[in-house]
Amino acid sequence: MDASSAKFIGAGIAMFAALGAGIGLGNIFAAWLGALSRNPSAEKKYATIGYVGAGLVEVVALLAFVLAIMILR
Repeated sequence: MDASSAKFIGAGIAMFAALGAGIGLGNIFAAWLGALSRNPSAEKKYATIGYVGAGLVEVVALLAFVLAIMILR
């Protein structure tokens, strides 16, 4: 195996974090909708927590993408 093959394999492995981020986003929004259906009067509190959580999970996905691009260079 040459170095370019190892780069592609490493970049693919680095993108597994994006899979985890997708699962995490699904869990966040499922819990968010469940909480809103149980207590609609607390929508502002849930919205703040949901947006912050979704933003943090997206940062993980972006970092995984940047790492994969850095491996390919």
